[in-house]
Amino acid sequence: MNGPRKKRSLSIHGHRTSISLEPEFWHIIENAAKSRQISLAGFITTLDDKRTEHDLEYGLAAYLRLWALRYVLADKPEN
Repeated sequence: MNGPRKKRSLSIHGHRTSISLEPEFWHIIENAAKSRQISLAGFITTLDDKRTEHDLEYGLAAYLRLWALRYVLADKPEN
């Protein structure tokens, strides 16, 4: 990882929140949002809705890291 976490502030369902992630995770999530032609806040809101819908026990930052990992691994060709 290239350095300390970067904090981003955004609104989720009208509530301001801050999320701290390593730059590499932000890069993956931003690219995924762009490829879907949706704002970063809108995309994270969608992911947060999935997290709460499934009543997962970990926080949003942890969920975003896991989502990014799954996203990258799904894009890799199998050997």
